Amino acid sequence: MKIATKIFGNIDIGDEKIIEFPKGIIGFEECRHFVLMHGDDGEKEHLIKWLQSVEDGELAFPVIDPLKVNENYNPIVEDELLKVIGQFELEDLYVLTVATVPKDIEKMTVNLKAPVIINTATMKGIQLIVDNEEYSVRQSVYNLIKARKEKAGE
Repeated sequence: MKIATKIFGNIDIGDEKIIEFPKGIIGFEECRHFVLMHGDDGEKEHLIKWLQSVEDGELAFPVIDPLKVNENYNPIVEDELLKVIGQFELEDLYVLTVATVPKDIEKMTVNLKAPVIINTATMKGIQLIVDNEEYSVRQSVYNLIKARKEKAGE
């Protein structure tokens, strides 16, 4: 399938890479099919990936692995809410958080309160609001990521 995107230009995506969100993404319920992309900057591991809409080439969400922000991230999710993504084993789940990346990169935040959960076995996903009170909608991440990279010697 060929799609025209704002960020990546015209791309060809195999049907097997398309993630179906039966309920859409919060605030964008009309878009139900996405693909996970990353920039082609030569990096081995990409901190920021993109959840690119297949239906709307203008719509792409920057996403980050929440464990890069909070090593102990463990959202409380009712099993009933996950039925929409099909049967899964824990290792089938891929969890991401939506990031806000303003012009001043030091003000970058992630939404730990509303993770995106993808079942890699069924290629179905959902974004939901978790019950954890300790998670914020706007968790500042720049200093956390910078400190982690310095600790790793990067």
